[in-house]
Amino acid sequence: MVITFLVLLFLNIYCSSTSQTLFYKNKESTMVERCLNAASDIAQMQVLNHAAVESAVEQMGNPENTRLIVTNSSSQIIYDSVAHNAEGAYAILPEILQALGGNKVFSCNYYDSTIVSRCAVPIYSYGTLTGVFYMMEPDPEQGLLIATLERNILSVSLVLELAVIVYSLFFSKRFTQRLKRIRNSMNIIRGGDYSHKVTVGGKDELTLLGDAFNALTERLDTSETKRRQFVSDASHELKTPLASIKLLSDSILQNDMDMDTVKEFVEDIGNEADRLNRMSSKLLSLTRIEAQIDSASEIIIMEPTVDRVIRMLSGIAQENNIQILRDYQQDSPILILEDDLYQITFNLVENGIKYNRPGGTLTVSLARDNDTAILRVADTGVGIPEDAIGHLFERFYRVDKARSRKSGGSGLGLAIVRNMVERNSGSISVESTHGKGSVFTVSFPIFDTEAVD
Repeated sequence: MVITFLVLLFLNIYCSSTSQTLFYKNKESTMVERCLNAASDIAQMQVLNHAAVESAVEQMGNPENTRLIVTNSSSQIIYDSVAHNAEGAYAILPEILQALGGNKVFSCNYYDSTIVSRCAVPIYSYGTLTGVFYMMEPDPEQGLLIATLERNILSVSLVLELAVIVYSLFFSKRFTQRLKRIRNSMNIIRGGDYSHKVTVGGKDELTLLGDAFNALTERLDTSETKRRQFVSDASHELKTPLASIKLLSDSILQNDMDMDTVKEFVEDIGNEADRLNRMSSKLLSLTRIEAQIDSASEIIIMEPTVDRVIRMLSGIAQENNIQILRDYQQDSPILILEDDLYQITFNLVENGIKYNRPGGTLTVSLARDNDTAILRVADTGVGIPEDAIGHLFERFYRVDKARSRKSGGSGLGLAIVRNMVERNSGSISVESTHGKGSVFTVSFPIFDTEAVD
């Protein structure tokens, strides 16, 4: 509002000043020319007296309300069209005094809706200064025109300023209300209701802010839901082995058992403790991965690491009567942490062995598809039900809970695999036919060493 007021004020002053200046210039050229013509006519007179000057002025056609004064070289009035008894008096008007110095003088004033112009020129007769011709002319018509223009501009400016004030107040109130909605929503979110959404309305920057705020709260809501689910699942998973340890220890303390039974119970307690240890290690590993701890990646060939995993798990495969097959079509360099690739391959191959059929096969393949390196692990096991595939990479999710607990599974392995794959710019997918087996496919972008060189 202040800026608009200053702009309109400047506009009024500029328009008024410009219109007056244009009129002054036009008036100056006209009056100076008239005065010079009159001075030229008077200069040709042989005798410069009241009668001769009055006769010359009458021939000029003196406009109404115009005052004409003719003085001699001593500033004594010879003729005054208004004050007829001023003859012989001295004219001390500024314009006349300046004209006696040989200058053409013009001045113009605007007040009370009237423009008053004054002009004085010297009268030369045969090169000698003999007097001054002075003209003062009021112009109420031009003054009224300027006054009307100024009033119109002022009226338009006031209307515009009023409109700006009304719009500014409306916009300010509207803007403030929308900001209050966002602030109130922040207070609600701060109170823990992450499902709350703010409705701002409109299509401006505040709308974008509201959309960003809703996206943030949605992410917070998702994170909070996952956190609660994680705490619930972790508590549930930890509760089972802890309850088993408590039950077994109470049984040893409260019952009179033979040493063989005690050893069996102690062995069971040790197994449950090992299970707790594995679960805790995997939880810590998963937490470190999600924290995105920066580590130095390296360019590696996948085959040596995959072979190392197969050698490590070949004993378990033999115990379960599982044959591991290699199908290395084409290996490629990738940029990854070698420990991550080892852990990814280890978990997939270990799961392929655990959930395979006795006498089955596990095929580990390496291939290349354009700019993508592919690691594929296929088993001939029991497969995965179709409704479980979408939850397979969730924490603590197990397709067959009883079998998973029996085999020592915690439901965290595939969640760790997915996070490691995504941390290294890869992707993982699974295809399965229930009762026939599953195929896990991991893809990484190829690191083209020739392009880098």
